[in-house]
Amino acid sequence: MSSPALAPVPPEAARDAVITLDHVSKTYEGGVHALDDVSLTVERGSFLAVMGPSGSGKSTLMHCAAALDVPTSGTVLIDGRDTRSLNETKRTEMRRDLVGFVFQAYNLVPSLSVADNITLPLRLAGREADPAWVDSLVERVGLAGRVDHRPAELSGGQQQRAAIARALVTRPSVVFADEPTGALDLRTARGVLKLFREVAEDLGQTIVMVTHDPAVAAQADTVVVMADGHIVQTVTEPDAADLANRLISMSED
Repeated sequence: MSSPALAPVPPEAARDAVITLDHVSKTYEGGVHALDDVSLTVERGSFLAVMGPSGSGKSTLMHCAAALDVPTSGTVLIDGRDTRSLNETKRTEMRRDLVGFVFQAYNLVPSLSVADNITLPLRLAGREADPAWVDSLVERVGLAGRVDHRPAELSGGQQQRAAIARALVTRPSVVFADEPTGALDLRTARGVLKLFREVAEDLGQTIVMVTHDPAVAAQADTVVVMADGHIVQTVTEPDAADLANRLISMSED
């Protein structure tokens, strides 16, 4: 497969917000406050990590920000569109058109080839694949020689790379990654995180990554640290040791 050049997104196109949470709260049955008055802006082309211990609210934040769940109060905008004003069918369409997902479990279809797994979101949406774009993604994730393979014939890292290409193929406004390296060994995880940084820097792709691991979070441009349903810290130019110490200090408070 040939790989056409991919032009970086110009800086002026990367300044507007892709995700906006404005005073968002989420209370579950039984009075459990998973999110409590959270406000957050994610700029286009940024690589943001959301970190915190189990029960801190980081997964709920992702679910609300990605229109997988509806907040109890507050406003969530994806590319300026208010998710709370939509019914479930319209939210599903919004996710299909604007959002990509990468999970710890690769969620590839075992019976499909790598190429067919990558283009599956387009087929489900009734859209034609752009061959040049698909070729570019396949080349970028390092699977040019594996497109005819089935998932079982790939390593864990290769399967996750295929999942990343699948998340990017629709050209989403934002990609949410939920513990994307949790099932990978250290070396493979580093390769996947390097790929996230490359697509953020080279393609202007917005990435929001949820993790409990300070070393993983430190690969992002900015880290928001959560505890008890609140964003308690925002860290720019994150360092793994510093993030680990922050978590330790929080657990001792």
